[in-house]
Amino acid sequence: MKNNPLLILFLFYLLKAYPQKITTTLPDTITHWKQQNKVSLEINQISFINWNAGGNNSVSGLLKGDFKRIFQHKNIKWHNELLFRYGINKQDGYEIRKTEDVFLFNSTFGFKKDTISDWHYSAKLNFNTQFTNGYKHPNFEKPISSFFAPAYLFIGIGTEYINKEQNLKIYLSPLTQKSTFVFNTELANEGAFGVEKGKKYRNEIGTLITTFHKDEIYQNIYLENRVTLYTDYLNNFGNIDINWLLQFDFIVNKYVSVNVNTNLLYDDDVKTKNETNGQLITSGPKIQFKQLIGIGLNYSF
Repeated sequence: MKNNPLLILFLFYLLKAYPQKITTTLPDTITHWKQQNKVSLEINQISFINWNAGGNNSVSGLLKGDFKRIFQHKNIKWHNELLFRYGINKQDGYEIRKTEDVFLFNSTFGFKKDTISDWHYSAKLNFNTQFTNGYKHPNFEKPISSFFAPAYLFIGIGTEYINKEQNLKIYLSPLTQKSTFVFNTELANEGAFGVEKGKKYRNEIGTLITTFHKDEIYQNIYLENRVTLYTDYLNNFGNIDINWLLQFDFIVNKYVSVNVNTNLLYDDDVKTKNETNGQLITSGPKIQFKQLIGIGLNYSF
């Protein structure tokens, strides 16, 4: 994989400052700001010596970060969130492959009429992309995705329901612009990710619905559920783009946890690439699904 300046900067900073999982919540009573920082590192390793059944030695790692900056004063709330995940796997005899690659930023500004209501008039910005090239293995010559190819930007206005007791958020926007960026020239010339051939961006106007819910479903077992739904008014209205993130956290003790993550995607504008006789053939959109299981050593304070 080719080096990416943004990825290198993140990895250097985080590995130096947060060797394990760090969780802090620091309220600022003067400026009404609260911050939350979480970083974790998961390592998995398999080795074989004279193992008759065969197998490949391998090592994999996953670095995750979750940073929040929240401003709240009277009837105003401004919630900012930065999430990233990057994982790699190395097997004997094979190139390094990435197993996870997510960069996500959310910012929601809300205002409510009184301090009792759970409903806010809101403006929302959502941005997501990836750090490094993605490939259709075993072909490492031609990337099928890269940094800012694609990148998605949602900007809209609407209303948001926030229930602190249930840790539940529901955002409804009848007017949201979705911008798709493909800053890789080869992919843009192919019309990848729904852009016109030769174009590096595409704009849409539609409806956006997002939900967030986190709950302790059993003692020391937490479920985090994020769903994003979008449909374009002008192009195939009713065809819904879906991004569904589901995470289970099993807290074994203060220092050990098990994490299960799933991600289901569907985008009507993203075509599927399959390899046939050594050639990548483009077909229609399909449901994409990814699942990760990891064990991590954690430290919190």
